[in-house]
Amino acid sequence: MSTITDIGTLISRNPDIHGGCPIIAGSGVRVRRIAIWYKQGLIAEEIADRIGNLTLTQVYAALTYYHANREEIDADIAAEETEGDRSSSID
Repeated sequence: MSTITDIGTLISRNPDIHGGCPIIAGSGVRVRRIAIWYKQGLIAEEIADRIGNLTLTQVYAALTYYHANREEIDADIAAEETEGDRSSSID
């Protein structure tokens, strides 16, 4: 008999972890990281292989969260890129 998983438990937010960014529960992996790889053309299986401690279910949960909250995650990605650009120009 298989176990039923409440998909609402797969993504979490905690202000003490990564500033409250959505993460894959229990892993610390940000949804943003999964979304970036997805936008680069990786499929869920490749992403799960890249992060060996994630299950395919967790990757799909992150992708579902991304698609349901695309504006938030894309803004987060853009802010990270802007911060990176600013840091590079200081060096």
